Amino acid sequence: MPSMTLQSLLIAGVCLASTASAQIDPQLVGTWSTKSAKVLTGPGFYNPVNDSFIEPSHTGISYSFTADGFYEEAYYRAVSNPSDPKCPSGVMQFQHGTVVMNPDLSLAFTPFAVDGRQLLSDRCKSESHATYTRYNQTELMSKWQVYIDPYTKLTRLDLYQFDGTPMNPMFLAYRPPQMLPTVTMNPTATATGGKVKRTAGAEPRGEELAIPLNANAKHIKRTLDGENLEKRSLLHRIDASMVWWAGVGMVIFGGTAYML
Repeated sequence: MPSMTLQSLLIAGVCLASTASAQIDPQLVGTWSTKSAKVLTGPGFYNPVNDSFIEPSHTGISYSFTADGFYEEAYYRAVSNPSDPKCPSGVMQFQHGTVVMNPDLSLAFTPFAVDGRQLLSDRCKSESHATYTRYNQTELMSKWQVYIDPYTKLTRLDLYQFDGTPMNPMFLAYRPPQMLPTVTMNPTATATGGKVKRTAGAEPRGEELAIPLNANAKHIKRTLDGENLEKRSLLHRIDASMVWWAGVGMVIFGGTAYML
C-alpha cells in the first residue's frame, strides 16, 4: 500500500511538472517589440490569406507570448554586404508555434513547420524580384529577464540566445498579445516547398503569376483560371453603361411628364 501511494504521488508530480512546463511566466505574456516599435507580430506583418508580408517602415524584431504556451515572432532585418556596403539585403521572417519553459527557465521554441515564411530581397542584384520561401527554425533562449528599463521607464524584455548572446532589447507593446491564430494556418499535404520568384511593385501576369505557398490550404478559396465565376457578386455582373443609359432615360421621362 505505501508503495502504491508513493507511485501515485510520483505520477501526480510528473503530471504537475508537465502541466507547469506548458505554461509561461505571466511576465512574458504580451507583444514585445524593439525600440522603433514598427515591427509587430499579428496581421500587420504577415497576411496568411494572401500569403504575403507587409513591409514595415523600419527594421526590428517582435515576439509575442500567450499564457498557455504559444508564441509568434516577426523579424525585419538589414543584412550587410561586405563586398559592397551600399547594397545591403533585406530579410523578413515570420514564425509561430509552441514555446516551453524548461526547468532551468530557458525557453524552447518549436514552430509550426509549414507556416513559417521568409522573404529575401537584394535590390542591387534585382529591382523586381525577391526570393520567397518557407522557413522553419527551432530556437532556444538560454535565459530571459523582464524589468522596468531605468532610462525609458518602460517594461523591457531581454532575451539571450542559446550561446548567451543577448538580442536587441524589446519593450512591451500590447497585453494581451497581438497575434495571428495559434493554430496551423496553412496546412498542406507535405511541408516541403520550393522557392518562388515574385515581381515587386507590379501585378503578376501571364507566366509570371506566382501561386502562393498556401494555395492548397483548405481555408483558402480562390477564383484562378476562371473557376467559380458564377459565384461572383451581382455587382460584378452589372453592365455600368446600361445603368447609365437607364438613368438618362428616367431623367428625360421625368422632365417630359413635368412639362405636361
